[in-house]
Amino acid sequence: MEEPIQMSDSMPILPRTPTRVGIAADHGGYELKEHLFRRLREAGYDVIDFGDRQPKLDDDYPDFVVPLARAVADGKVERGVAICGSGVGASVAANKVAGVRACLIHENFSAHQGVEDDDLNLICLGGLVVGTATAWELVQTFLAAHFSEAERHCRRLLKVAALECNPVKETAKAK
Repeated sequence: MEEPIQMSDSMPILPRTPTRVGIAADHGGYELKEHLFRRLREAGYDVIDFGDRQPKLDDDYPDFVVPLARAVADGKVERGVAICGSGVGASVAANKVAGVRACLIHENFSAHQGVEDDDLNLICLGGLVVGTATAWELVQTFLAAHFSEAERHCRRLLKVAALECNPVKETAKAK
């Protein structure tokens, strides 16, 4: 596997299309996860399934999304796909892991722009919100996109990464 370029200690930049992808879902995203897992494998990706491995109504999305997010942050997978009922909870949980830049995506522009400008490394989808065809299109777009490495984008990412080391303690006062 080609080594990522390091922009800083916590922000790898992928120089090529990822080949190793992680996927996770709770019961609300289970059917969509299974569909995307099959499509990704058929497309030649090395896919790691972080669960759930069977639909259980009492499961909790953090139990599957957080291990996926850690694998993304640690470089064990190059990109991640997290699915819950709406995608919101998956996004909230994934973004609690340092080094993860996750976003709820339900349209094509953000699927590529989030990677190009913000080095998005984990896409979140709503299993009860998007259908299989749209989800597959979004995942393909997300995986095909590359970070621009533009100076302004790198500068912004460094500011965001700094928040992981020094969380904001007070809000800025309005002028």
